[in-house]
Amino acid sequence: MKSVFFQKQKSTLLMVLIGIILIGILMAIPTGFEDALIYQGSERAIGLVTEVDNSAIITSGMIQSGEQSCKMIIQNGTFKGQEITGVNFLSGSLEQDKIYQEGDRAFVRISVNGDEISSCVMSDHFRLDKEVILFAAFIVILIAVAGKKGVLALFSFVITILSIWKILVPSYLRGYSPVWIGLLITVFITLVIIFFVYGFERRTITASMGALLGILTTCILGIFFTDLFKIHGAVMPDSESLLYSGFRDLDLTAIFMSSIFIGASGAMIDLAVDITSAVHEVIEKKPDISWREASISGMHVARAAMGTMTTTLLLAYSGGYITSLMVYMAQGTPIDHILNYKYVASEILDTVVGSFGLVTVAPFTALVAGLILTRGKKHRENPAEATENLKENM
Repeated sequence: MKSVFFQKQKSTLLMVLIGIILIGILMAIPTGFEDALIYQGSERAIGLVTEVDNSAIITSGMIQSGEQSCKMIIQNGTFKGQEITGVNFLSGSLEQDKIYQEGDRAFVRISVNGDEISSCVMSDHFRLDKEVILFAAFIVILIAVAGKKGVLALFSFVITILSIWKILVPSYLRGYSPVWIGLLITVFITLVIIFFVYGFERRTITASMGALLGILTTCILGIFFTDLFKIHGAVMPDSESLLYSGFRDLDLTAIFMSSIFIGASGAMIDLAVDITSAVHEVIEKKPDISWREASISGMHVARAAMGTMTTTLLLAYSGGYITSLMVYMAQGTPIDHILNYKYVASEILDTVVGSFGLVTVAPFTALVAGLILTRGKKHRENPAEATENLKENM
């Protein structure tokens, strides 16, 4: 027993070490876009608003335009302690505009000319301190509930964020193939997440194979149906702004294709892990179980999980488009027109193609789990016979 315990501790420590190394490597990778022209010759700082002047704001109903002038005390950086006047430009957009009040803290961009301040533009309310508190609370709860598994899950979380920010996004901006880069990064993230769940064992191989088959299926179907639906990548938020910012050669449609399988990959990983864990638990309780029985048990779990996973995808994708649906309904738009609009069609494409991937994940993971996890047990079946028996029970 002690040797098994120490072996598990050694494996956990090795996983932690691998996580630290991966995070270190990803953090060290430059994006290549750190020195954007918009921030050259300027300094970012935090300002505490002490006085506001709204006299230059033009109000028309709910819309406000013009500019707001705010006196602030700079709280960090080269000009810490100085009182300066910042300008908050209003464009008439409720989505983008913000109004400051006394006592607010704001992110500001200070333009300098030599050692003197030439202008100060207020970017947005300062929220990083609240975000740190929220993230810290998440870490505490995660570790308190999940223990060492929570620590490993945190590694997966951070590595996923860094992989997207440090590799995926810069590669897209440089014009590399969005589908291939997206597929490679998704495969990497899938392997990392499942590795930190199971470690160095056969369950990692089983769950990875199941999840990757679903991701590949979603990728192929996403490419095919995006072209068939005639969906342009400009349906993604802020995509047109990229074209007007000097990146007009970007293939937005290919980026949209990659977003389909990237967005659905989390649910497929979840389902693959659920089925693998269920089959493993059955085998642990009944070591002499046959290949066929183990696979069928996995399919029973898969049936229940698929019903909720497809709904999860639907809610995840549709949640951001509630206001669009409200607009269509308020205008009395017929349902057939609504379903035909490209914005709605793109969400249908995301949801249904992602669900296709989930459907392929379930039986394949159950089959692979039955074959791999029962390896070396007493009762073995012919794989072809077991596959046929599994089909009969689906």
